[in-house]
Amino acid sequence: MKKSNQFVGLPIISIADGAEVGHVKSLVVNPKEGMVDFLTVEHADWQISVRAVPFKKIVGVGEFAVMIEDSTSIFDLTEIPIANELVQKKITVVGAKLIDRKGQLIGEATEFFINEDTGAILGLELSLRSKKVILSSEQLITYGRDLIVIKEEAQLNFLDKAESLLGGVVEVEEEVAVSVETNELSEFQEKQLKLLTGRTTTKDIFERNGELLFPNGTTLNKEDVRKAQEKGPAVLAELSMNVVG
Repeated sequence: MKKSNQFVGLPIISIADGAEVGHVKSLVVNPKEGMVDFLTVEHADWQISVRAVPFKKIVGVGEFAVMIEDSTSIFDLTEIPIANELVQKKITVVGAKLIDRKGQLIGEATEFFINEDTGAILGLELSLRSKKVILSSEQLITYGRDLIVIKEEAQLNFLDKAESLLGGVVEVEEEVAVSVETNELSEFQEKQLKLLTGRTTTKDIFERNGELLFPNGTTLNKEDVRKAQEKGPAVLAELSMNVVG
């Protein structure tokens, strides 16, 4: 789970090229589905056109970067009518007033939380008169440009911590983890193996805790690539950007 502001500004890395292909500029919300459908992309060379990457094309989101398979995952908005339509609706969520079905003003959304694997909006952070609370997306009815309509009983279901939103998500992730361990590598992981196996690191690659994973000059074998995959998207991004061959 990540806050929406943790996406903005992240570099977008093409694993196939081992290169940065832009930065996340904004999140495009699909109000009917309660999902982040696209990330708009900022790049110094794109002065006129607006481009976006569909969330379903994202391989992983880490603290370091958003990972995509290759640059073909980024589209001009003119090529995706639904994305252009959603951008025009300008559903930002943050800053929207929350009102219940009876017309009572409840508070203002100051942040929202996203499942980084699916793009689903898990819940909102609300600013009330005296404090901030968390509200699950299950209590939301309609996302509008300036207003979000919530259920009448929503005030009885405020949460104190964002971690409470993870109730069912953690169980699903655990099931997926078991599935990955007991089944063959996914199609994309196989592509990663082919792309990175045999390449040589051009700098020391460290884990987030500071432990050295691959010294400068390491020629990667399949086991090395699998190890990087297990360490998560941030390590994989760092590795992809610092290999030759």
